[in-house]
Amino acid sequence: MAVSGGKDSLSLWHILAEMGYQVDGFHLDLGLGDYSRRSWEKVESFAGRAGLRLIITEAGQETGLNVAELAAKRKTCSVCGQIKRYIFNRTAWQRGYLALATGHNLDDEAARLLGNTLKCKTDFLARQRPVLPAHRERLVRRVKPLFRLTEKEVAAYAFLLGIDYLAEECPHASGATSLVYKRAINLLEEASPGSASQLYLGFIQRAGSLFEDEAKALLSSCQQCGQLTPAEVCSYCRLIGRAS
Repeated sequence: MAVSGGKDSLSLWHILAEMGYQVDGFHLDLGLGDYSRRSWEKVESFAGRAGLRLIITEAGQETGLNVAELAAKRKTCSVCGQIKRYIFNRTAWQRGYLALATGHNLDDEAARLLGNTLKCKTDFLARQRPVLPAHRERLVRRVKPLFRLTEKEVAAYAFLLGIDYLAEECPHASGATSLVYKRAINLLEEASPGSASQLYLGFIQRAGSLFEDEAKALLSSCQQCGQLTPAEVCSYCRLIGRAS
């Protein structure tokens, strides 16, 4: 379970543990000053109270880079997203976990779908599902159990259960395109309630299968690290190479 310290990941960790799943938490410290420190504290405190196993890794040690400095040169969310996806998957694969769960909710997925559709990113559309099966061993199964729940519903759950989470947004997220798409989804919801659900659930029920063959054909081994990627060299290795 990838845990950031926010309401979504901590709520999902609580839910899965209550349902009887053997689920360990994995937190990646990105080294973003006080924000990362508070995130670490929230995750560690939650795991301690619930008696759950927590793995914490520092991105700087994994990458050999100063993520904060690197993010200042590019869009932070893009940099952090690439690093998190890579390290989460690699860690889950190396440690033999059966699946990697993330706390993405309906708002997240609908906004991402809107952005990928507007940009005609069919390679991303091919992988935009709540469950992605393991692929050739190096890509672990990924699941997003909260994909039907809105951000407000998850926040209500966390409040009612007394989950102590980090409520503030990452200070480097301002200007991120994902937030623009979220605002667009919120406007649609205000004008026509249920739009986010219709958009995302309609896609995975009726259109998602159209990209199955493309998703399989696109993945091959990265020439540098061996992890699966739609390119000759994965985005993580390209990022590390440019920053080195």
